Amino acid sequence: MAWVAAIVLIAEGLGIVFLNWFLGLVVDRQDMSLAGLDPRAMSVGAWVAGGLFGLYLAVCAVVLARSAVRDRAPGGFGRILLISAAVVHGLLGAFAIGLVGWLAFVFMMVVLALIVLTLVAYDRHENGPADGPAAPPAPPATSPEPTTP
Repeated sequence: MAWVAAIVLIAEGLGIVFLNWFLGLVVDRQDMSLAGLDPRAMSVGAWVAGGLFGLYLAVCAVVLARSAVRDRAPGGFGRILLISAAVVHGLLGAFAIGLVGWLAFVFMMVVLALIVLTLVAYDRHENGPADGPAAPPAPPATSPEPTTP
């Protein structure tokens, strides 16, 4: 599951980078301005934001791939990073319904589910089965030898 989530996050990161690169080009070539902002600053801002968000998703994908290779849950920083990615995808999914449509919402929820499922599956794997067999009973205590007077 972690491999699938890592591949999806890499693809999503590349899509975000491409989308922001394209939007930056459109703003730059159209010479658009928003509330008097410099169009060049807006296009550079779009490129930087796309690059940073793509890098964030790539780091999340590396954490997931590392978890898949090691077959263990990520450590403290990796777990926090993946939880933040899950929260971001939940929020983006909520905004996507009104701004983009239901297809974008479904995609965001699938990515959210992959991240959460990876976190939960590895957590369960480390702690063992919840309803597994009980621990073997302790050996009976031996009583001391009686002393004779």
